[in-house]
Amino acid sequence: MPTWLEHAFPLAPYRHPHKPPGEKQMLTIVAYDIADPKRLRAVAKACEDFGVRVQYSVFECRLEADRFDDFWIELQGIIEPKEDRLVAYRVCAACARGIQTAGCMVCSEKAVAYVL
Repeated sequence: MPTWLEHAFPLAPYRHPHKPPGEKQMLTIVAYDIADPKRLRAVAKACEDFGVRVQYSVFECRLEADRFDDFWIELQGIIEPKEDRLVAYRVCAACARGIQTAGCMVCSEKAVAYVL
C-alpha cells in the first residue's frame, strides 16, 4: 500500500492514470545521445511521457513489456540512426532493489505541494 506521499507524487508520469503499474512491470534505464537539438527535444519529451529523468539524458522507466516496446518504437521513429544513439538497459527486480544513488538528482517532474 503506497504512503500518502507516494500516492501524491508517483514515481513516474503514466499516460493512463486509471491503469496503475502492474506486477509485470520492469525497470529500464534509457539513455541517449542525440546530435540535432530538435530531435533531442523530441526524444526528451517522449521519455518524459514514459519515465522519470534521473540525469540530463538518462531516464528510469517502470513499464510493462508491451508498453516499453511501444515506447521504444516511438523513440526509433524520432532519431536519425546514423547520427544518434539510444540505449536501454533492462534491470531485473532483484537488481533494481539494490540500486544505490548519491548526490542530487536532475528531475523533469514538477511537484506541487499544499501545506495546510
